[in-house]
Amino acid sequence: MPTLIKTRNKFPFRLSSLFVILTPALIFPGLASNVQAREFFDPAFLRSVGMTNSSSELPDLTAYETKNAQAPGEYRVDILLNYEYRETTHIRFVEAVGKSDATGSNVKKVNLVPCFSLSQLSGYGLRLNAFSELKENNNGCVNVDTIPDFHSEFNFNTQQLVISIPQAALSPIAQGFIPNEEFDDGINALIANYRFSGAKDFETEDEYYSINLNTGLNIGPWRLRNLSVGNKNQGEDSDWESVYLYAQRNIIPLKSTLLIGESSSLSSIFDGVPFTGLQLATDPEMLPDSLRGYAPVVRGIAKTNARVVIKQNGYQVYQAFVAPGAFEITDMYPTGGNGDLYVTVEESDGSKQNFIVPFATLPLMLREGQFEYELTSGQYRSYDNGTDKVPFTQATLSYGLLSNTTIYGGIQGASKYQSMAAGLGHNLGDFGAVSTDVTQAWSKRKDDDKTSGQSWRIRYGKNILETGTNITIAGYRYSTRGFSTLTEVLDTYNDNGNSSGFRSVRNRTNLTVNQNLGDGLGSLSMSGIFEDYWDGGRRNNSFGIGYNGGYRSINYYLGYSYSRYSWKNNNTNRQTQDDHLFAFNISIPLSEWLPGTYVSYQLNNSNPGSTDQYVSIGGSALENNSLSWDVQQGYSNRESASGGVRTSYRSSVGIVDTGYSYDKHRKSLNYGFSGGLLAHANGITFGQEMSDTAALVKAPGLSYVRLDNDQTISTDFRGYAILPYLTPYKRTSIMLDSTTLADNMELPVTSQKVVPTRGAIARANFEGNIGRRAFIVLQTASGSAVPYGATVISTANPNAQASLVSDGGMVYLSGLKETGELAVQWGKNASQQCKATYSLTDVTGQISQTTAVCR
Repeated sequence: MPTLIKTRNKFPFRLSSLFVILTPALIFPGLASNVQAREFFDPAFLRSVGMTNSSSELPDLTAYETKNAQAPGEYRVDILLNYEYRETTHIRFVEAVGKSDATGSNVKKVNLVPCFSLSQLSGYGLRLNAFSELKENNNGCVNVDTIPDFHSEFNFNTQQLVISIPQAALSPIAQGFIPNEEFDDGINALIANYRFSGAKDFETEDEYYSINLNTGLNIGPWRLRNLSVGNKNQGEDSDWESVYLYAQRNIIPLKSTLLIGESSSLSSIFDGVPFTGLQLATDPEMLPDSLRGYAPVVRGIAKTNARVVIKQNGYQVYQAFVAPGAFEITDMYPTGGNGDLYVTVEESDGSKQNFIVPFATLPLMLREGQFEYELTSGQYRSYDNGTDKVPFTQATLSYGLLSNTTIYGGIQGASKYQSMAAGLGHNLGDFGAVSTDVTQAWSKRKDDDKTSGQSWRIRYGKNILETGTNITIAGYRYSTRGFSTLTEVLDTYNDNGNSSGFRSVRNRTNLTVNQNLGDGLGSLSMSGIFEDYWDGGRRNNSFGIGYNGGYRSINYYLGYSYSRYSWKNNNTNRQTQDDHLFAFNISIPLSEWLPGTYVSYQLNNSNPGSTDQYVSIGGSALENNSLSWDVQQGYSNRESASGGVRTSYRSSVGIVDTGYSYDKHRKSLNYGFSGGLLAHANGITFGQEMSDTAALVKAPGLSYVRLDNDQTISTDFRGYAILPYLTPYKRTSIMLDSTTLADNMELPVTSQKVVPTRGAIARANFEGNIGRRAFIVLQTASGSAVPYGATVISTANPNAQASLVSDGGMVYLSGLKETGELAVQWGKNASQQCKATYSLTDVTGQISQTTAVCR
């Protein structure tokens, strides 16, 4: 039985010589011994030009006679459906004998056609129910000729398979649609992310530490996740608490996610409520990008070297050390829930800034016929362990109607609280989108009478392309005196007796606007929150405005923020606290003199009459800019000089941060490191901190090869690496940088595509040729050269890519052992196959040269 040699990927180097011979033969058909009406290459030409011995058999080149034709086998190809990329996969190609050509010649064409299964065609959107005659033959291939106007063309040079199917034969497919069959639940693995930070005050000898551990376990579609935070201050007991612990899995047919454990209810209709229990909710990210309707970014201004602490639902979820000036935090762990972020900026002089980052979005405007739902049931989970764990249930539903309208509503129920909400959202076209809703609540706080009330809310969003204005969130809420949220009521049921002094919000207005001022003119941003409370006369107002601009490579920023907190003592005298902060900074690159280096100036002015100025120089160094550094010197009109130095080094296994700062109040050393760890079936791999969805690169033997996706990441000594960030339900290409391969490595495939589900650790497998590279001249037992065009493969790796023999019997091979055996074939008969034993033991050079006899 003839041997089927699997042929994969591109090998232009090995085909180049063959093309040189075939091209003129096809252009000048008179060179062929039998002139026919169609173009034909006679293998005897090889003998006439001395490329095969006159006594040797001619190679069988039938597979190469027609355009783009090759030997049958399995090829790794890019699938293009109606010229739109769908996937990269291995497709089996088989020979199909076609009819005689258009010239009337009786010579039959041998074509290479793809073998498709019914499931593959269904995944490409073919309506199988419309073609009942479609069946798979004994080889598992569908006769696609029964599909009208179905065409496929394999371009061997680009390794692309273009499939053309009439739209009438396809199911309606949204742009960017990915079949469910491509969703990858990933590998089973233990996951650990860690982030440690610490500081030492040399003036007081105080030290404090913080550690975040985000751990998990993946088994099939199930994900177990836990976020724990620990803090230790000098002279105090350590504080360790679990922010959440839950198990989660996807339910793809329902486009939903099931969660069991600790999390927060969704906040699109009601405020988010932390719970321990069960939640089943729609996961919009399973939809393609074109059908999807947010993660908070925390921005602020530090007056000095400061510590930023962020809390959500009472839990500390983030800590960072920032330099004076404007800062932006984008790398928070996902907290498994929603709710406003309470930010505290602890300055080096002991003063604190407090502000709130709203974490809410407009109600999701749904397309006609689409719906989203949530069902949450469990016990209330307060950050205060003394608060009663009251059972509650929440259910919400949103549905897209005609005329760009969405209706939504929900209910909440507990023994101490009941509420129902209903709302309407409408797309106003050029005028943006608006929603309005009302919530009716009945509640009983601890040690209080039953009350009831309503809360009315209106929200608006608009992106004005003509003016470059983006109104991200504009909202107003009015609540009657008797209205309370579920969280506000349940928080009164605690063991410390602190159920009095509760104040409910009466009015709250929030606004976020971004304005693009045009090419070269920068952008303007503005945000504000204004709220007042029933009883007690408490009011909280905050407002900020900022301008970002640039000239050539110079960037600058102007910002102003204002906060006013007011309250009444004993409901009589009103007390007011006002905070003003003005900031300016400018950054100038020094790349013409010092590559990767910049100098910057910062000015902060705050009440009462405090002015701080800083000059810093910083930049990046080392390969791939893996080291960033900054040296700063400052002066304040309230105190003596201040300054500091910071470094951050990023490697494949994590990030290390160090810093030293000093001012009038303290001299302190800050340090920290972060990273990730995966324990999987093939061992343990260290890497950078991972997002919830990540990838494991498996390339056994390909040590220290960089990833094109992130040049600071490379495979470890075993050939494994972690790509720490992937987007769930989105196709991602994972690529290795072939320029970083060692001399004894070759990588036929440098890119793999994955579509991970939420929380998955997708695996990207790469198979490299590791070993010697050599030019081997193959001779028959009679001493003649093996025929031109023969295929050669190492018997030690029968699934590897086949190579073609060039003139004089020479073939290039890679991934060879010191000694081994080669299988050679130039036809289907036994007399057209042989095996050769080679030895490279005594041969030196990066690319060796030797001779082997084929018997």
